[in-house]
Amino acid sequence: MVSTSSVVVGRETELSLLDERLRAAGRRDCDPVVLLGEAGIGKSRLVAECAALAFVAGMPVLRGRGGSRGAAMPFRPLTEAMASLFRITGPPRAPELAPYRPALARLIPEWRDSARPAGPVNLVDLSEAVLRLLGVVGGDTGCLMVLEDVHDADAESLAVIEYLMDNIAGMPVLLLLSQRPLPGPPLALVREAARRRTATLLELAPLTGDQTRALAAHCLEAGPGQVPEQVLDRLVRHADGNPFVIEELLGAMTDSGALRRVRTADGRPGWRLDGDLGPQIPDTVVRGIAERVDRLGPAGRELLEAAAVLGHRFSLSTLQATTGLEDRQLLSHIRAAADLRLIAPDTAPGDWYAFRHALTAEALLSTLMPVERSALSRRAAEAVERAGVDEDAPFAAELWLAAGESGAAARLLGAAGRRTLAIGASTSAVALLRRAHALSPADGYATPLVEALADAGLSDEAFALAATLPPAGRSTPEREHRAALHTTLAWAAVTSGRYDEAERQAGAARTILGPDPRPVSLAAIDVVAARLLMEVPGPGPDQHVRAEALARGAADVAEAAALPEVACRAWQLLAGLARRDGYEEGDRCLERMLDIAERHALPAWRMQALLRLGVNEFLRTGESARLEQARLAAGELGAIVLGTSLDVNLGLQHVLRGDYPAATAAADRCERATLRMGNPGEHRSVLLTRAALAAHQGQRRLMEYELARFEQHGGDRSPHRALLFGLVRAVCALLEENHALAADELDRALEWELRHPTVYYLAGRYGLRVLVEVLAGRAGQAEHDEIAAAPAARLRWNRQFLLFAGAVLAGRAGRAAEATALFEAACEAAAPFPMAGHLGRRLVAEAAVTDGWEAPVSALRAAEEYFHAAGVPAVTNACRGLLRRLGAGAAQRRTGRDRIPPTLLLQGVTVREFEVLELLGEHPGNQSLAQVLFISPRTVEKHVGNLLTKTGLPDRAALTAYARSLD
Repeated sequence: MVSTSSVVVGRETELSLLDERLRAAGRRDCDPVVLLGEAGIGKSRLVAECAALAFVAGMPVLRGRGGSRGAAMPFRPLTEAMASLFRITGPPRAPELAPYRPALARLIPEWRDSARPAGPVNLVDLSEAVLRLLGVVGGDTGCLMVLEDVHDADAESLAVIEYLMDNIAGMPVLLLLSQRPLPGPPLALVREAARRRTATLLELAPLTGDQTRALAAHCLEAGPGQVPEQVLDRLVRHADGNPFVIEELLGAMTDSGALRRVRTADGRPGWRLDGDLGPQIPDTVVRGIAERVDRLGPAGRELLEAAAVLGHRFSLSTLQATTGLEDRQLLSHIRAAADLRLIAPDTAPGDWYAFRHALTAEALLSTLMPVERSALSRRAAEAVERAGVDEDAPFAAELWLAAGESGAAARLLGAAGRRTLAIGASTSAVALLRRAHALSPADGYATPLVEALADAGLSDEAFALAATLPPAGRSTPEREHRAALHTTLAWAAVTSGRYDEAERQAGAARTILGPDPRPVSLAAIDVVAARLLMEVPGPGPDQHVRAEALARGAADVAEAAALPEVACRAWQLLAGLARRDGYEEGDRCLERMLDIAERHALPAWRMQALLRLGVNEFLRTGESARLEQARLAAGELGAIVLGTSLDVNLGLQHVLRGDYPAATAAADRCERATLRMGNPGEHRSVLLTRAALAAHQGQRRLMEYELARFEQHGGDRSPHRALLFGLVRAVCALLEENHALAADELDRALEWELRHPTVYYLAGRYGLRVLVEVLAGRAGQAEHDEIAAAPAARLRWNRQFLLFAGAVLAGRAGRAAEATALFEAACEAAAPFPMAGHLGRRLVAEAAVTDGWEAPVSALRAAEEYFHAAGVPAVTNACRGLLRRLGAGAAQRRTGRDRIPPTLLLQGVTVREFEVLELLGEHPGNQSLAQVLFISPRTVEKHVGNLLTKTGLPDRAALTAYARSLD
């Protein structure tokens, strides 16, 4: 019998590249590799060699393959790849994977929480989670992830694979794919990846004539000249360089006796041609396989024919149910088929086997008469369906189709489509339901197909198919179900800005419900109507009032009728409407939404409520506790996309709070993630945060660089453009002491807001701009009071600037006590925002000096200290100049200044004065101090006098006691 060659022939270039890529994976510098070639060309052999190299190098290996049993089920190759490694070792326990475990639970059973039902699949969340998991598995050594037969992969797995190929750069992973060059999405995916240079495509060419001869020699374990030339010529002419066909032809020659092992005259082993080589391929391959199968006897042949009907891979339990064989007979035939190298145990767990090559199963099928194949398919379909495994329903449907039973196939495909839609794999659900609908249009598969299309984002097709649905029946449940379908489409339309379509779908829902619908049936439609009133300008001025009435009524009905998701949507809408009048009512709406979500175990809605409450909390108070809580909730749910959005929000808040290291860390985390996740809006927000981070530290060149990147990524389309002027450029100008430029930037922010309906409350209109205009004398008390009356003025970021502006106006009007009180209130409001608070102190101190009210010297010293430490020279110098004008003197920064307590620094105590104070407890006399410090007693007396003035202590005895307390 011919054996498989122990040497890989003709693939030296490919093996060298795979070896180099494995080493590069350990260095985190490895692009994915795709092996593309026809069946039998050697893809599996290269994969096996690469896996062996990885094993020798101590690298973890994950292996999965696309499904070959009918319609592919979601995430089959990925789940198998995870199981191939973790069923022995268990999944990794790295703490950095904690936020990703809920998403990965879709693929790793050990991480499933029976107390927390899995929510719908978010493909970006899952893809990012797989990427992070591979990073942990790869660690310092690198790892290999092999996904074979990608041409058979499901749509969801293809989406994850595409994400990995685009983003795996810099990870310790070699992603190795293999597939046939069959037309369709998988082939388009890898060719596009190769075009964009995010993957290396290795198209396996047929072996050359010399390579074919070498492979034959290795298979026959023969040396030079030991294989008859006729045999080699036949292989070169008819095997087309396909290694599998070469091996099969050799096997057919040896099995038939045409090619025999002999000993030459000198006693060496060799081969002799003793008969006809037979017909040409592919019939030769088919006949060779058939002859080998015939050696199993009639029962064995029937067994393998049934296995071929089940596909390239099959389970023994299903095969036994199809054939009716007893255990002993079944195992006997399986062992014999394995001995003949027709089948082998599969890598999947359990009782799975696989044909040695897909061509083997195809050759067996080609020998069956149509009636035989139909009968076998029917028996196999019945066996698979009796097993009752939901994941096998699409495969059973394919078997029913092969048996000519399209109705049974449609029934199973429709049921599988509904189940798949329920777990959120809408793309696969669409494929299943499309087929069911095509096979049996009259059996009601159109309605769930419309739902799946809408859920998959295929709105146009969903709208078109919905228009062809037959009229709803007369029964109330049927009419309400159809109305709910149109309402779902209406909400999808309104959230995507297709307001005309939303009105059509909502109108269709109302028409179906008839003239006297139940209020509970109208609740969701009323929420859509309220959203339309908010978004689409109408003829009347009371749209806001009407929208609120509709949303509030829907919320009440939905809560009474136990429709928690409709209630959450209504309360979220009411919270947005309430912001026009302040945040208190908006927060009450969001708290109601949060309560409903928690009572009804709706984690996604809970997280949405926490996010909005967190944003409101920060705007009002400057605190971020609620947003941190929302981020934890996102981690528990595995909502990586929303978690990243929360991180982006927190990054900007860190900037405002002056925690620049935390802001940098958040921006670093989010920048690449938002690119990977294909979220351009959030990516622009990250770049704007980076620009604000630079601006709030007075780093103009870095700010301009980040703003240029912002523009390159569609900044002109960003709704945050007002922040660019009022929160970024204007602040940077103030830190450069360029107040005129700051005023211009704030004017640009206001101009942008007046031309756009969305108002960004941190862009300066309700705070910083008022202060700048008051300082410049272009705004007075009336303008200040008008802005102060707006709800946005109560936000803490804005309130600090309005209070500073109020202090300037009071001081200018001669109301010194009021000015001081307002200044102190402003400093208190600015507590969460150190940079902004110190900038306000510097600006108001100048006004105090100019207008002659009591200048806040200690506050000015604090500002000078802050900006000196922050490396903002323009404001530092301005503060020092003001201190000199006030006769207070600027701080001298000598060696040892870092030992001075902050309280004394703010009081203006110098390094030499602190040295005197430190020694005062041990050396109370001037003469003693002078000797220790090598200065004159008169100088000591001067320093003691300065210390008494700056500390406010009554006499030298009190100063000495204070000095001793410092110890």
